[in-house]
Amino acid sequence: MFELVLRADEAAVDALTDELLDSLQALSASVEDAEAASPGEQAQFDEPGLPAPRAAWRHSRVIALFADRAVAQAAAAVVLAHHGEQEVRLEALRELADQDWVRLTQSQFEPVAITDRFWIVPSWHEVPAQAQRVLRLDPGLAFGTGTHPTTRMCLRWIAQRARWAPSWRRTLDYGCGSGVLAIAAALHGAQAIDAVDIDPAAVEATRANAAANGVSLHCGTPESAAGAYDLVLANILATPLRLLAPLLAAHVAVRGHLLLSGILQRQADELAQTYAPWLSLQVADHDDGWVLMHAQRGA
Repeated sequence: MFELVLRADEAAVDALTDELLDSLQALSASVEDAEAASPGEQAQFDEPGLPAPRAAWRHSRVIALFADRAVAQAAAAVVLAHHGEQEVRLEALRELADQDWVRLTQSQFEPVAITDRFWIVPSWHEVPAQAQRVLRLDPGLAFGTGTHPTTRMCLRWIAQRARWAPSWRRTLDYGCGSGVLAIAAALHGAQAIDAVDIDPAAVEATRANAAANGVSLHCGTPESAAGAYDLVLANILATPLRLLAPLLAAHVAVRGHLLLSGILQRQADELAQTYAPWLSLQVADHDDGWVLMHAQRGA
């Protein structure tokens, strides 16, 4: 495996990454702030405590992976010919040492304690002795390992309200990712669970993780969600949650609960205003700059 590292100005990044992936046989291309860890470092994505981001970094480092040296060298030559030296510069072309990428990736995920009793445990890891209720998880290509604050808050809310589970006769996990929320709800007693996502990899990961946990649920695309649910879970991001407000609110049954995550603290008021025509959203938890929002429909 060979790594081509290019430094690109803001205006050239999109065209450069498209060119590498579409016509120059790159296996992957990632973009990072070329000035990271320096005084010029710039927030690119929404992060707690920071202002809204610019469209791109002033100077980016584009890292492309290639199967062999010749292809990487040819790609570098084409890129430098198509872009002026002021736009794109070559920083490195180097061979990567062989590694057990599966083992390396797995080593980054450890068991996560949601409560004293409830733990998320990777499928390849031993169950901690103190864990009394366990959700076995293999994220696959889908988002959701239980380590991020947005997921932890949802899981904690479910675990701490397991006494309500008999009333969760129908449950919807909208944007299910790895299926962690849907499976957690099932393990705590929720019934008739629909887990939906626009990403086929997420649907497949959810189906596999549900089987590994002995949980029965229906996986599919968002179109398969129908009718009213006693519990609606959506751990996405604030922008899609705003766009989905009419749809998600319509899925909440009488006396049903809506739980939203993926929301920065500074976005909470706007989310509450967006959902106000249908439901009264309140902040139910907060963790490291993120908030969990909850609403219950009246009788």
